Amino acid sequence: MKQERPTFKDVLEARSIISKYLPQTPLHSYPQLDRLLEAEVYVKHENHLPTCAFKVRGGINLISHMSHEQRERGVFTASTGNHALSIAYACRLFNVPLTIFMPEKSNQTKVEAVKSLGADIVFFGRIFDEARERAEKLATEKGVRFIHPANEPYLIAGVATYTLEILEKCPNLDFIIVPVGGGSGASGCCLVKEAVNPGVQVIGVQAEKAPAAYLSWKNRKIVADKMETAAEGLATKIGYKLTQEILWDFLSDFILVSEEEMAEAILIYLKMIRNLVEEAGACPLAAALKIKERLKGKKVTLVLTGSNISIERLKLILK
Repeated sequence: MKQERPTFKDVLEARSIISKYLPQTPLHSYPQLDRLLEAEVYVKHENHLPTCAFKVRGGINLISHMSHEQRERGVFTASTGNHALSIAYACRLFNVPLTIFMPEKSNQTKVEAVKSLGADIVFFGRIFDEARERAEKLATEKGVRFIHPANEPYLIAGVATYTLEILEKCPNLDFIIVPVGGGSGASGCCLVKEAVNPGVQVIGVQAEKAPAAYLSWKNRKIVADKMETAAEGLATKIGYKLTQEILWDFLSDFILVSEEEMAEAILIYLKMIRNLVEEAGACPLAAALKIKERLKGKKVTLVLTGSNISIERLKLILK
């Protein structure tokens, strides 16, 4: 499997593959959000995909490129949930055995969804990066393909297809605001906008309580930091090389948001557009509210990356 930076040609190829298995997701405007942000706002509904999250695009693209021998051996990966769902969905499509390593206290909504897709789950460690290191070590020992959640060109090219859909429908955007955990979605977004309309500013968003990707971007070197956020999709303890190198070149800005700001954004989405959102999917709206003056009068897309929030977490937020 190649490891160099993906190209726009790779994204176009990914779309031709993914379109056989997934529909395009809606890009909707909502007068309520326009008034709230005093801007022309569009929401990219990646929560409407079969796994309720954007990453399934990358999973299908990557597994489709594996050799017959690799597929027979199976794959290992690690995830807090949405990446697991992505790879599990793709492995089921292509009949590939899959073992997923997840942190011990993973979101049960995501765990049950992964199990329903036929993957074997191994619980290990307190946080994602401990599960990832364990999975990578055992995959090497067993000679099985390990799928990294971010440093995978085919994953990046696959998830980049949502930006292609955005810019085809709304080519004259001013801003795209996108979550950053491992960075596959944001880096793919940057690659596409650079090829289609370099004038679009891509803004990344991460949790204040898990700022490793932000600090890696800001310092232009890979940085490790605390990981204390409830936002599973943003819960990385270290920046990842491949995605960070793309972000260093093309990301316009990076915003940190609090747990309270993400919770408020979840409630706004529920109230205004009747869509369920997890913290990572809500963080672009949280960031937009934080930089409202900068966005005033502009065309803005918020990437709603997923809705896989647990019932327990949602109850806490609703209280």
